[in-house]
Amino acid sequence: MDNMDLQVLRQVQQWLAADQRVVLGTITRTWGSAPRPVGSIVAVRGDGLIAGSVSGGCIEDDLVAKIREGALTLKAPELIRYGVGAEAAQRFGLPCGGTLELMLEPVGPHSAIEPLLERLARGERVLRTLELATGAVTLEEPPAAHSRDGADRLVLSDTRLVTHHGPQWRLLIIGAGQLSQYLAQMALALDYQVQVCDPRDDYPWTLIAAPLTRDMPDDVVLRLKPDGHTAIVALTHDPKLDDLALMEALKSPAFYVGAIGSRVNQAKRRARLKEHFDLTQAQLDRLHGPVGLHIGARTPPEIALAILAHMTAERYGVTLSSTAQPADRGEAGCAV
Repeated sequence: MDNMDLQVLRQVQQWLAADQRVVLGTITRTWGSAPRPVGSIVAVRGDGLIAGSVSGGCIEDDLVAKIREGALTLKAPELIRYGVGAEAAQRFGLPCGGTLELMLEPVGPHSAIEPLLERLARGERVLRTLELATGAVTLEEPPAAHSRDGADRLVLSDTRLVTHHGPQWRLLIIGAGQLSQYLAQMALALDYQVQVCDPRDDYPWTLIAAPLTRDMPDDVVLRLKPDGHTAIVALTHDPKLDDLALMEALKSPAFYVGAIGSRVNQAKRRARLKEHFDLTQAQLDRLHGPVGLHIGARTPPEIALAILAHMTAERYGVTLSSTAQPADRGEAGCAV
């Protein structure tokens, strides 16, 4: 769930507290080009005030007009389509031939908006199931995603709409140094839920949005229960700490596991992990080390950028065309 949609839910909560009538719209399907992705939401108050966006304006205008005219007196969720055919697409501001399907639901106490926001405030991932016949909503913890492909897809059937809410991508950083500060800040801007682990008391941490734990890295990884939406990056330069995290991370379904250090040190690390922790060759092959794309990065913010660029490529399954290899330096060309 992106920040825009979270703001919509908070606005809906405020409107409900003020006894306002609210209709919530969720994009369930698109054909052709669409301005916003499936799962995006918009809310319209009974007097036509709007929060969020699903089309960039034109469809929202039509929804507002219908609500003000009393044409949308919904008793239960209703599925509507916009933009079928070139003429309608032009009218609603969609690219020619584009189509957008929207589930409209009248919002009330049965919609579970407040408990949903409470769970999201705790950083939880939530599965929201809307019963189309009644509008009743149930909230559950989603099953662990062992693959990032389709793990959070919206599901629409004849009887229910299932949507996923909360942090879709998580990043665990081992180490609380300067590089970790930059990596955490950039990851937060990309809507990652970020946690930092460093048991060393002499490394302070000030970034409140990325909480720090002083527990041992292997315990933290196990507690995190990494899934296909989780990245783990070890940045301490201390094998005693980095290896503890990696030995558990490489056994998990985490989509990205990386470690700082030169190619020489990476070879030594792989040998240690194989000899002392019984990791298989297939598990060791998942380790990105030196971590990050080779883009000539040298400063901490540049290296953080290189790491996040590589994580982004892995997320989207992009095969990188560059065959450039760093010299025997650290991650992304940083001398270590």
